[in-house]
Amino acid sequence: MKRPTFRLLSMAALAGSTLLLPACDKASDSQTSPAPTATELSAQDQSLAEDETAALADLTDAAAPTEAATPNSPAAEADDLARLAGRCLTRTYDAATRTLTLDFGPTNCVGPNGVARRGKIVTVFNGPLREAGATKTITLVDYYRNDNQHTGTRTITGLGGGSWSLVVQNASISTPTGTHSWTASRTYTRTAGQGTRTLTDDEYTVTGQTSGTNRKGVGYTATIAQPLLKKFQPGCARTFVAGTVAIVTDKDKQALLNYDPSGTQACDNLASITVNGATRTIRVGGGM
Repeated sequence: MKRPTFRLLSMAALAGSTLLLPACDKASDSQTSPAPTATELSAQDQSLAEDETAALADLTDAAAPTEAATPNSPAAEADDLARLAGRCLTRTYDAATRTLTLDFGPTNCVGPNGVARRGKIVTVFNGPLREAGATKTITLVDYYRNDNQHTGTRTITGLGGGSWSLVVQNASISTPTGTHSWTASRTYTRTAGQGTRTLTDDEYTVTGQTSGTNRKGVGYTATIAQPLLKKFQPGCARTFVAGTVAIVTDKDKQALLNYDPSGTQACDNLASITVNGATRTIRVGGGM
């Protein structure tokens, strides 16, 4: 049987060529694209936040101790950790406090996926690892991704059967164009792949809500209207392949983000966003 994990949109077990693909930024979709509206910017900011939350969960899952009670217990998935971070981090584990520290150092280090990181990711495990009710709490210490500072706490709780919940608190991304801040609560339900060891047949549905303030200071809520579908087969792991997110700003502007505009659940990073009846195609991903 597959060892249950707290994987969040995991890229860790994909083929090396997939891991090396750079994430696509919506802003680079077209040189002539109009400036995004506040509602579209909220959709973009949420996508970027989702990308890094996924990466944090991947890194801490791969680096988790093989035996929580054993001092200096090695990483549970050392090969996956190397594919994600390369030689960019120093890993330490304190069994007495069940604290895992991933230290990228004080200067930028570019990993195998082309992302530059510096600072620390600190994770505290509570309860038997990978069992229902067990948690891991991720905090960031002077942590930067591509020179943008990320903050906040992410708590992942096992629900059994490979499913889990995520709570994000006091999170922010500071960029040259402003700061995006948010909180989120989501549930990831495994729908396929539980009975095999490979991750490439895993599938999840995702429900929940995000509330935040985008880079231009406009408040928003983003509610998953139709459950998002996540597949881990090669080519699919960088984004969702189906589902919709309804976004409402505090100026009563509304948008619908659709991860499957073609209706085919294609493994690409194309989505559509509809505002005031007008729909355009965007590329989702983590450019920041």
